[in-house]
Amino acid sequence: MKDKLFRDILPRVAKPIRYVGGELNVIKKDWDQCQVKMALAFPDVYEIGMAHIGSKILYGLVNEESPHLLERAFAPWPDMEQIMREEGVELYSLESFTPLRRFDVIGFSLQYELSITNVLNMLDLAGIPLLASQRGEEHPLIIGGGPVAFNPEPFADFFDALLIGEGEELLLEFLSCLYNNRALARKDRLTRAAAIEGVYVPSGYQVEYKADGSLAGMTPVSSAYPARVRKRLVSDLDTAYYPDKPIVPYMEIVHDRAVLEVMRGCQRACRFCHAGTVYRPVRERSVAVLKRQADTQLKNTGYDEISLASLSTLDYSGVSDLVKHLVKIYGDRGIGVSLPSLRVDAFSIDLANEVQKVRKTTLTLAPEAGTQRLRDVINKNVTEEDLFQAAEAAFSSGWNSIKLYFMIGLPTETEADLDGVLDLLARVKAIGQRHSRRAIEVRASLACFVPKAHTPFQWRAQNSIAELEAKRRYLTSRKMKNVKLSFHDSRTSMLEGVIARGDRKLGEVILTAWQMGCRFDGWSEYFDFDKWMEAFRKCDIDPEFYVYRQRDYLELFPWDFIDTGVYKDYLVQEDQMADAAIPTADCRQAGCLDCGICIDFGVSLDVKEGKADATAG
Repeated sequence: MKDKLFRDILPRVAKPIRYVGGELNVIKKDWDQCQVKMALAFPDVYEIGMAHIGSKILYGLVNEESPHLLERAFAPWPDMEQIMREEGVELYSLESFTPLRRFDVIGFSLQYELSITNVLNMLDLAGIPLLASQRGEEHPLIIGGGPVAFNPEPFADFFDALLIGEGEELLLEFLSCLYNNRALARKDRLTRAAAIEGVYVPSGYQVEYKADGSLAGMTPVSSAYPARVRKRLVSDLDTAYYPDKPIVPYMEIVHDRAVLEVMRGCQRACRFCHAGTVYRPVRERSVAVLKRQADTQLKNTGYDEISLASLSTLDYSGVSDLVKHLVKIYGDRGIGVSLPSLRVDAFSIDLANEVQKVRKTTLTLAPEAGTQRLRDVINKNVTEEDLFQAAEAAFSSGWNSIKLYFMIGLPTETEADLDGVLDLLARVKAIGQRHSRRAIEVRASLACFVPKAHTPFQWRAQNSIAELEAKRRYLTSRKMKNVKLSFHDSRTSMLEGVIARGDRKLGEVILTAWQMGCRFDGWSEYFDFDKWMEAFRKCDIDPEFYVYRQRDYLELFPWDFIDTGVYKDYLVQEDQMADAAIPTADCRQAGCLDCGICIDFGVSLDVKEGKADATAG
């Protein structure tokens, strides 16, 4: 197959380098000497998947720390897909060009709800039945994991198992279980795996619905399946595996740089944030460990930039010491430092000056809402003063471009809140003009709020497409020179909302949409909203049921059996505080908020540098 691929197929596609493998630091293990053979499948194009930190961690973990094997596969771009189907080429792994159907396990990384049609397309290209119920002993086990898996029910028909929580803690145990039970039939292997904390096997549960379409109950078919599936988490990031030699692609990818994960979780508890719940509690890596990882990664990759990654990087207790060290040691070599996730209240002139010593980039800040009232509603604990101080620091330090992230359609949002967005942008622009003789640019990206499972806003109604479009028109009606607005597609957000809070009935819709040609739904050039709506009609399912109605606190949700460690009563309390515009304090500073995670999971906040109250929680 490899010869045919290189001779007849790749010369006919755009960006053939996506499909050849052989990159720097790639790991090729002896197929015959490994126990479980797993393909890690990322349901998006190569340059997106190769930037994903979690995939890099799992790739190195399995291949370096276990007797198993893990190889990579990505969604082929439509031009490649067409030729593969014409030529009868099955989807293969990049390491050995082995067809995916020959692996024991195929694991999909579920990072975005709208990637699900790509999952189906990749299975079809691999010659594997799309429905778990139709797979036999000759087929690989199909598993999924990642943040989207915390509501696994819309995808239940397609997966043999879903792994809930952090892969470093769970994946090797799962693979070893499969190997130890390799003599058993497929169904029995899955039953054994279901006993592992964090493993959800959809076929082990019976789902019932009420007459109004809401969930009536979800019951295990036997005692072998737990009533609740508890997420797995890494307790100490310093001792957790992290790759020293990540793969370096031959082509430019998204976030093409060395990456240091400085911490996991976020103490801020923004009420809209799914990641802020499912990745609790806060756990940091020590500066000493990060210094070593930076040195090792740069030596093994040749990158000229280091990114400090987390949900809120400037909340990392050692960020100042780490940034100053990296700039001092590597700055003279032209190696820059990027801080991709910034809170406006944490930005400082000192840190701004450090970062821009090597390379100036566009500064990105996320106030999320235009007024203090609405920021209190969503628990975004920043003020206008924080934002303006950050802008002053940036423009006075030499930046001439700032990007701001907002959301529209937030709960309780009014026209005054939209005016607040425009007023903030105008004032930030004015600050820039005071500090720069050059033309300055202020850009705003406005996403549509999508209520997510396991958050305080999981009961809220989502704004309709018409409402969001009206808000977009209102915001664009006021023209401001050197201020650019960009908006997320409201139709995409509607579909994302349907799947994010969907149930098992959506499996039929997803399958129908794929059969009608839907794939790469997260890409504007391929997203076909009309086909999706037709799929809903064919399946006699109303998508508005999942997005446009306010839920009752007593309603049973499809994801309630997933134990994130955060009490549902806590989420209710936070939702009620949102209505009153009462913010919740940072638990690292104010002490335990009784969310549940530290008590029930026997963990605690892990702040390595001692600059916050690590005993809180």
